[in-house]
Amino acid sequence: MSGRIETPSQTLDAIVKRRLRQWPQTPPGLTPRGPSPAAWLRGRPTDDVMGSHPFLKVPGSEKLRTLPDGLWLNFAGSTVEPFVDIFAIEACGTLQNLLDKRARFAPSTHSLLAVCPIPWLLAPISATDPTPRWRATCVISSEPSLPFVLPVRDIRVMYGLKRDHYIDFARHQVPHAHEFFVPMHALVAQDSDKDPAMQALIARASAASNFLMV
Repeated sequence: MSGRIETPSQTLDAIVKRRLRQWPQTPPGLTPRGPSPAAWLRGRPTDDVMGSHPFLKVPGSEKLRTLPDGLWLNFAGSTVEPFVDIFAIEACGTLQNLLDKRARFAPSTHSLLAVCPIPWLLAPISATDPTPRWRATCVISSEPSLPFVLPVRDIRVMYGLKRDHYIDFARHQVPHAHEFFVPMHALVAQDSDKDPAMQALIARASAASNFLMV
């Protein structure tokens, strides 16, 4: 698998995104926390709407956007006060790339916004489900005519690292509470979303894992 990752004709991003397109609308291992199973939607990557995908930004910024390789949004709250929890995946080909991407998700005093473009909201959930995404959010009451912008309540990020980087990071570094790490070959493996170990790791990315179940 590592040989495929390094081929010039197939960039790391392309390989990861091709695999993530086969992942479900709910991140594998996570249970829906919104009002219905459809509250989780995969924002990136998708095959439709000509590159119009949700993105993240800080309030007031018109140009600087965060575009994770994989992005899932869990819409919740109400039509009056909606919010979103996000699960992101970032593939990091170099250690510098890892440092740059970690900085984008580092805890700060800034608010973070999720922006959902109109074409993405109006498009069907999937090829097998014609429901428009805006209906599936359960927090948009009528067909939108403007991009839907809402605050991000909770962030969890999983980083895919090349084997040597992964081993070195696991040996010497301590992840932040919102960070999770996997070797790249596990991320891009066939049916990686069905891997019990992968599902168990992502299951710990839920805020529910911080509570005692009684």
